[in-house]
Amino acid sequence: MQGTVLFDLDGTLTDPFIGITSSMQHALRQMGREPPPPQALRRHIGPPLQAAFVEMLGDEAMATEAVGYYRQRYGEVGKFENELIPGIEDVLQTMTDAGHTLFVATSKLETYSLDIIDHFGLTRFFRRVHGSALDGSRADKGELIRHILDAEGLDSSRTVMIGDRLHDAHGAARNDVRVIGVLWGFGDRAELEGAGAARIAASPAELPEMVGDMLGAARALNP
Repeated sequence: MQGTVLFDLDGTLTDPFIGITSSMQHALRQMGREPPPPQALRRHIGPPLQAAFVEMLGDEAMATEAVGYYRQRYGEVGKFENELIPGIEDVLQTMTDAGHTLFVATSKLETYSLDIIDHFGLTRFFRRVHGSALDGSRADKGELIRHILDAEGLDSSRTVMIGDRLHDAHGAARNDVRVIGVLWGFGDRAELEGAGAARIAASPAELPEMVGDMLGAARALNP
């Protein structure tokens, strides 16, 4: 059955570890803090940046300032310190050939996301890239998915979200969208299952069949 598939970006389509952690370290240094090593920052990849810096700095205003420093470096350098997940381009082609409509649904700034998708030559697979705005709106995954469903006129029962963190699962659940969690990103099986992911993919090659099964089941329940 044909349907709509929403793809998270960081940790799902690409591996942004170097660019994001280096930009976080830069921001913390600008704030006069000694940054932790990159691996210690790994868990902050996925949630909204503001929330990550509030946790690290303990203050909303300081976090806002740190986000500015982060974006300064990330917008110039960090967004391209990034790697395409092996096999993901084949998956996108398979889903496109099957007639599914694909969107990017990311908490990352929409402008950065457009640049990254274009950089990796993926633009042709997606009807549109949806991300957060400079004012912080749509950084929450639930708000973002609601925006996509409304703006694109999508049926939530025929839509699947694919992502690597609990925020993807929680945001989708708030909008009655089912989720496939992926294990090559920044979350683990326990996190994704605990957040309610309907299926868990260990490799990109598993995604087309999982999406087909989920959309087929949806059609049986909602003919």
